[in-house]
Amino acid sequence: MPLARAHAVALLGIDGVIVQIEADISSNLPAFILIGLPDAALGEARDRVRAAAHNSELSITARKLTVNLSPAALPKHGSGFDLAIAMAALAADGKVPADSVDRVVHLGELALDGRVRPVSGVLPAVMAAARAGYETVVVPAGNADEARLVEGVRIVGVASLRDAAIWHGAELDPVECDPIAGPVPVEVPDEPGDLVDIVGNEDAVEAAQVAAAGGHHLFLLGPPGAGKTMLAARLPGLLPDLDDAAALEVASIRSLGGAPVGSRLARRPPFEAPHHTASAASMIGGGSGWIRPGAVVRAAHGVLFLDEAPEFPAAALDALRQPLESGVVAISRVNATARYPARFQLVLAANPCPCGLAGVDDTACTCSPFTRRRYLTRLSGPLLDRVDIQLTVRRITAAQLRAAPDRRLTSEAARARIVAARAVAADRLRVTPWRLNSQVAGPWLRTPAGAPVRGSTAGLDRALERGALTMRGYDRVLKVAWTVADLEGAERPTADHIGRALYLRKAMSE
Repeated sequence: MPLARAHAVALLGIDGVIVQIEADISSNLPAFILIGLPDAALGEARDRVRAAAHNSELSITARKLTVNLSPAALPKHGSGFDLAIAMAALAADGKVPADSVDRVVHLGELALDGRVRPVSGVLPAVMAAARAGYETVVVPAGNADEARLVEGVRIVGVASLRDAAIWHGAELDPVECDPIAGPVPVEVPDEPGDLVDIVGNEDAVEAAQVAAAGGHHLFLLGPPGAGKTMLAARLPGLLPDLDDAAALEVASIRSLGGAPVGSRLARRPPFEAPHHTASAASMIGGGSGWIRPGAVVRAAHGVLFLDEAPEFPAAALDALRQPLESGVVAISRVNATARYPARFQLVLAANPCPCGLAGVDDTACTCSPFTRRRYLTRLSGPLLDRVDIQLTVRRITAAQLRAAPDRRLTSEAARARIVAARAVAADRLRVTPWRLNSQVAGPWLRTPAGAPVRGSTAGLDRALERGALTMRGYDRVLKVAWTVADLEGAERPTADHIGRALYLRKAMSE
């Protein structure tokens, strides 16, 4: 019985699994049977493949064709299997060399006229093929630039099914056709404003640098117009450029979301600012079929900014607690679990009360004390306990507004300072699995390598004893103290560094 095999990739989160596509032609009544847990979009591949092959002068056999997607227990989603299914069927019918098709991974959706349409998730799929040992991947021409970001893999971009068959050795005359283009990358400015634009609030500017240097989470509380959003928008400009692994991971997440990737890796950290009506599913990710990444995943290696944080649904806020601890989002369904990277910096911003005038003009504030307390308690204690720096931002005064601009720090100068502090931390942590102070485990802080100067934690110990800090908060203050020490070039945190870290942790309540 004629039998041929091709290969594609099934994506589960950011990871991919090689799927073997077996095509068998038998002498039974004419039929096209697709088995192996396809979803609705993949089940419709039967009609797309048959029409595309016919319009490419490569008609699919009229006998019974059975296509099996193996492993059969793994759910397969989307239309990216079309090209591999068509090549397996043509190889089984003897129209293309079966051994050539078997050695290559195919990705792409087929249009009815035979052209190959770009699909989402090509970059992580090519990475999965490379990890599995495949040297050649055939992709839509519109995805070729994106696929070539993966080194060590031969990328063949094809505009049509006919071109793919000719590349494999089919004896056909080439036919010119216009390839279907992928989404066009949108040019975004590298720097969304400069730190020098911020007037006053020196404590908040210093807190932003500490947050950037150590990868710490930040909560800014203050009235409208105090500059909370302006400061948060400038935080990505303080972060160092992404390394190759992080840039590839960020590009893979963009590819999974259907966003254009382009021919070069973006090196600037991403910035996500979802609206306060976002649900828990849109924040974390989900979907009934293909599990799509949410805002926290798109913010991986960058900044997630929640403006008007108390206005977010409680379920969406509490869903952040697990990725804040683990740096990973795991979304489970009945027959699959998708895992996405979610190591991001969280920045929360909130008004002190619903009207925003508490602490500014208490006579004009219309909120009762109960209303003020209830408003801020929408941010749960367990969530805030995971936020390292919690600071009150004041409105600027006329004197601050007239301050000389040359006294303010630019983003470029701040970033140089932050890069140097991160290099010091990375060298100290080189024998550990961590690279940032915010990532270290609590027990390491009590080892000889991670302990501060002897006797410097007296004030911190008292805060723990009287219940002002949890044990998690205690450790997070020490992590911030390490970052403050790195920024100042100190060998170990002293009592002064710990005191300033404790201030950054508790300044919101002062």
